[in-house]
Amino acid sequence: MNLIKNLEWRYATKKFDSSKKVSSENLEFIKKAIQLSPSSYGLQLYKVLIIENKALREKLKPASYGQSQITEASHLVVFCNYSVVTEKHIDEYFVLKSQIEKIDILDYKDYSEFIKADVNNKSQIEKDKWISNQIYLALGNLLNACAELKIDACPMEGFDAKEYNKILNLNEQGLNSAVIATIGYRSANDSSQKNKKIRKIINNLFI
Repeated sequence: MNLIKNLEWRYATKKFDSSKKVSSENLEFIKKAIQLSPSSYGLQLYKVLIIENKALREKLKPASYGQSQITEASHLVVFCNYSVVTEKHIDEYFVLKSQIEKIDILDYKDYSEFIKADVNNKSQIEKDKWISNQIYLALGNLLNACAELKIDACPMEGFDAKEYNKILNLNEQGLNSAVIATIGYRSANDSSQKNKKIRKIINNLFI
């Protein structure tokens, strides 16, 4: 029942208390939750940037339409998809799988070829959508982990991805910023925390 209580407690925090910081211990918990997120074929075709540096976040603020959460929160989390998915990404997964399961990598050949064929058959638009879905699963785990720790969070799509890519040198790393989240602790002055949570009633949501 704690999960439901925690989800009722959380909200998209608009104003953070900049004097409060997420501890390194709690940050590791959040990272672990993201790491354990479900992902299609287990490939995890994304990277996650966790930015604490205030000067860097000041640079990103204009590209976030001036939203105060970017600089007031304890940390800014940027979820990035691979710009181009290659067979190398799939090969790296099977190397890891072979090491963990202690099975000869050649035993995965048919499965590896199946995944490569499936990925190669997707158009670029389909690939982008497919990877984006995986990123949002990871974002959901971040939000749930934060709620469990009573750490506030705000998922955000309101930012200029091209500017983020430029400022963070993501293009050179073959990455693209997809969605962001700010984490920290709510300000006592954030009026949003007093709002009622608006959700459809169970009978209207489920069939």
